Amino acid sequence: MMVPSVAAVIRDEEGRLLLQHKASGEGWSLPAGAIEPGERPEDALRREVREETGLIVTARAILGVFGGAAFRYVYPNGDAVEYTVVLYRCDITGGHLAACDAETGSLRFHSRAGMPLLALPYPTELLFPASDMDMPADRAG
Repeated sequence: MMVPSVAAVIRDEEGRLLLQHKASGEGWSLPAGAIEPGERPEDALRREVREETGLIVTARAILGVFGGAAFRYVYPNGDAVEYTVVLYRCDITGGHLAACDAETGSLRFHSRAGMPLLALPYPTELLFPASDMDMPADRAG
């Protein structure tokens, strides 16, 4: 099944990346989720991040759109999906970091050196740019 999705790159003041450890034992991922029918991608992004992390975010830029065979995933229950993911760089504008839903086992900020393997292969250079100057400057829309 093809699943249109969004994922959030959220970094703290030290440049560490926020990752979610799934409660089901699926491993680590970016805060992310499916776009619901009739939902705009940015609205899905804000909803998913709030549901999973308790944070309120604003999309700052689209970092890329990813899909294809590398973004196929089989869940522990056997459901197979192929994601097409819009990856956003986000700024935290409110809320409090907390595992808010049953999907989330824990949330933690990770440095590039200490980052665990992610369930989907996002390019590390987009997750940890050399500087913000290397990131797309245009506002997501």
